[in-house]
Amino acid sequence: MVAIRADLHTGTMLASLASRCHRRRWTVIAIWVAAAVIISVVSGAVGGTFSDGGRLTGTDSDRAYEILRTEFPSASGGSASIVFHTDGGVTRHRNAIDAYLATVAGYPDIAAVQSPFADPNGQVSARGDTAFAPVDLRQGASVDELVQTAGTMQSAAATLRADGVQVEFLGPWFSDGGVPSSEAFGLLAAVVILLLAFGSVAAMGLPIVTAIVGITIGLAGVTLWANVVETPDFTVQVASMVGIGVGIDYALFIVTRYREILARGASPHDAIVEAISTAGRAVAFAGCTVMISLLGMFLMRVPFLYGLALGTSSAVLVAVLAALTLLPALLGVLGHRLDRFSIHRRHRVVTETVWHRWSRLVQRHPVKFAAGGLATLLLAGAPVLSMRLASADEGNDPAGTTTREAYDLVADGFGPGANGPLVITVATPDANARQLAAALPQRLTGVPGVAGVGGLVPSASGNAALIQVIPDSAPQDAATETLVRELRDSVLPASGLEAHVGGQTATDVDFAELMSSRLPVFIGAVLVLSFVLLMAVFRSVLVPLKAVVMNLLSIGAAYGVMVAVFQWGWLGGLFGVQSGAPIEPWAPMMLFAIVFGLSMDYEVFLLSSVKERFVRSGDNSHAVVEGLASTARVITAAAAIMVCVFGSFVVGDMRAIKLIGLGLSVAVLVDATIVRMILVPATMELLGRRNWWMPAWLDRIVPRLDIEQHHPAPFPAPFPAPTAPAAMPATTADADRDPVLVR
Repeated sequence: MVAIRADLHTGTMLASLASRCHRRRWTVIAIWVAAAVIISVVSGAVGGTFSDGGRLTGTDSDRAYEILRTEFPSASGGSASIVFHTDGGVTRHRNAIDAYLATVAGYPDIAAVQSPFADPNGQVSARGDTAFAPVDLRQGASVDELVQTAGTMQSAAATLRADGVQVEFLGPWFSDGGVPSSEAFGLLAAVVILLLAFGSVAAMGLPIVTAIVGITIGLAGVTLWANVVETPDFTVQVASMVGIGVGIDYALFIVTRYREILARGASPHDAIVEAISTAGRAVAFAGCTVMISLLGMFLMRVPFLYGLALGTSSAVLVAVLAALTLLPALLGVLGHRLDRFSIHRRHRVVTETVWHRWSRLVQRHPVKFAAGGLATLLLAGAPVLSMRLASADEGNDPAGTTTREAYDLVADGFGPGANGPLVITVATPDANARQLAAALPQRLTGVPGVAGVGGLVPSASGNAALIQVIPDSAPQDAATETLVRELRDSVLPASGLEAHVGGQTATDVDFAELMSSRLPVFIGAVLVLSFVLLMAVFRSVLVPLKAVVMNLLSIGAAYGVMVAVFQWGWLGGLFGVQSGAPIEPWAPMMLFAIVFGLSMDYEVFLLSSVKERFVRSGDNSHAVVEGLASTARVITAAAAIMVCVFGSFVVGDMRAIKLIGLGLSVAVLVDATIVRMILVPATMELLGRRNWWMPAWLDRIVPRLDIEQHHPAPFPAPFPAPTAPAAMPATTADADRDPVLVR
């Protein structure tokens, strides 16, 4: 009984909260402004530092790293390379290059620098026109410190460049591109789209103000989370993107409902209370589904992602709280003046919208529309079957950037594998192990796929040694991945030594394998939990089942487009990318976490409106038409804003940013068009009243989480509501569950 009545308590609580926020609106606004200022100041003073990577505990590359950390501490931090090139030969500039490297070695974040002339056979090309110097970075240096050091290294190379030496740099800290700051673009797009949707400056401003205040607090919270858990350096951008999106979505939904209620003649106070009791509860539930999707990243069991999950979900939580408290206060300030500064010359009563006509068209031909929509999604998602997850190398960076120039110079002078050498660590605790290790370089030389093998380098204690192996393929190539597995599975075990394959390339291989193996668990857990929650809300088996399947299809279509463009190269020139590169291992996980949450937002908004009308009329077809028509503007406007925000990522420089931007844009676009406007009305028409079927035994054990507080005032129908259909045979359990089924 407690679970069954939880919806009534929630509705009463939200109604009371909305009433208090309306009565004390200036106090609520002041509290939010003060909170934004205080938490921003605190985060600036005691905020943590972000990380650019993390350890993959339990992997072979991590075991290699542990040996490096204990036996070769100078090589256990990050690494970079400085590449020198001149047509006249680099040895002519040896003194100047060594002087420059000596300067670099003195920087605080540099652990060691190896001059190319100390080992000319390995670090100077056969033609003598290219050389490279490996740089070991200080362990524990922050991202900001390394970026600053990278800038200093580039500036210090000006003298060499003036002498005719081309100096380029390899390493993530030298990247000229990054995650674009899309907040300003997203807000500008939101202003234009909301103004067109609402036709009022005042109505447009409320979602913008609510989102800005919420994201200010949310981003400050991300910085504070960095003190507690390892947090990636791109968390701020992702949290900003998600926070702005959901913040505007939630405010849109509530403001739209508020305007509808005002149009019925209700007072501003009553309109706010009813809007929060109905739309506000849908917002609260939608926010929970988004947070569940984001927190599902914990299932990947990669500590590096924990800060991302907590930071983004916290931003969503703040957006929900702002929509339920700050927005009612702002609505209370405006009252009946919500449509002030209208850009429309006159208002006219619309009894039949294009969405009504579209819904009826779909309902007249549900099989054709359902088949067409399903075929489109399956066709778009087909390329996902050939998706290869691996980290793309710097050879995909934009032409002209220092990382791309350095990559091409090294590949041309030493072979593509020199851009991603493998580091083999060997434990040598006794004389027998040292003897076996001495023969290992010769054994490695004959392995297919190996272009070169460095000498055995013992540690100071003599308990370990390392060997550098150069593949004959690029770091991102499938052949390099095959070589890593061959070394681990066959070559090194046959040597009789405890040996591990490490280095950045091997770490990337392990990361791709880890993400591939755990991605199904992550997706499955989120789908199952979302299904159960939707079933508890809508008291149906088929509605939540269709919701999760359709969301999965829309995300699959986005995956397919990513593969077609970035892996196969279809229309690659249009997006400024090259073909042949794999899909970043983190991209499917991040895209699913973000898009599934946003998709469930749209699903909850639409289905809650349909369910509310079905409960009132008992007519499924009429409920679908009215539910779709009443939410279409909100969903369309929200989706258009998110497509603009995500689309801005595509025009960035870096391939990884283009990848996630295109995937997110396609997923939201497909979800708001093919899924919401075609598949949902078509399938709901085909299923009819079976949409709301739920076995009596299941109804008894699933808690009731009704997100719509049904008010006695009827909806204003643009045309007379149809007569309810004849009663269906019902059991006593059916009558207890849903009186509509026995009317």
